[in-house]
Amino acid sequence: MSKIQADLLEESVQKILDLSAGKTVSINDKDVKGKKRPFQETIELQVTLKNYDPTKDKRFAGSMQLPHGPVRNMRVCVLATAEHSKEVADLADPRVGSQTVDDLKKLNKNKKLVKKLAKKYHAFLASHSIIKLIPRLLGPGLNRAGKFPAPINPSDSIADKVAETRSTVKFQMKKVVCLNAPVANVTQSSEDIRANIVASVNLLVSMLKKKWQNVKTIYIKSSMGPPFQIYF
Repeated sequence: MSKIQADLLEESVQKILDLSAGKTVSINDKDVKGKKRPFQETIELQVTLKNYDPTKDKRFAGSMQLPHGPVRNMRVCVLATAEHSKEVADLADPRVGSQTVDDLKKLNKNKKLVKKLAKKYHAFLASHSIIKLIPRLLGPGLNRAGKFPAPINPSDSIADKVAETRSTVKFQMKKVVCLNAPVANVTQSSEDIRANIVASVNLLVSMLKKKWQNVKTIYIKSSMGPPFQIYF
């Protein structure tokens, strides 16, 4: 159960939406003029942990499909069979690419090339038959980047899997106690944004050893806007 105050969350989300629409809002008793951007701003969750030592305590990773998506129009790469590669081409989405086994072989497990591929996309999917080949073809690069592909089964639709990926929030504990994750965007309704935030926070808290006792602060902010603290 979330310990975030509903009124504070609603007020903070509304200010983010107003600023993204170019309206003026009051922040710390000062009027701040927003600006409408020529791109879709993402709303990010920023969490700082306490009583948690990433060098000693068990690291964690978890993900879930949010109630309302897509969160953002992320770049997705499909490590694909010939059939799935054709499906990607049929999508005609410039932010969805594909790499066949032959394409991956050309990288020759070169760490720099694999790292470049990992940086190019926000997330990866892979045909089920290719998943087991990834360590041999690419080494540990995608896994280290926290982007190991989710599997695509033969009966799955590429379009549906891409939409699901774009609606997924993921947390991965690394070497720092600050965690960030995109959870919504400014084109969504206030109600949908709040539902995504609460679901994301609950997922993260469920993975913490001492639950809410490990949470120090939580902020939300849009891509170009100021942060708003929703948990103290």
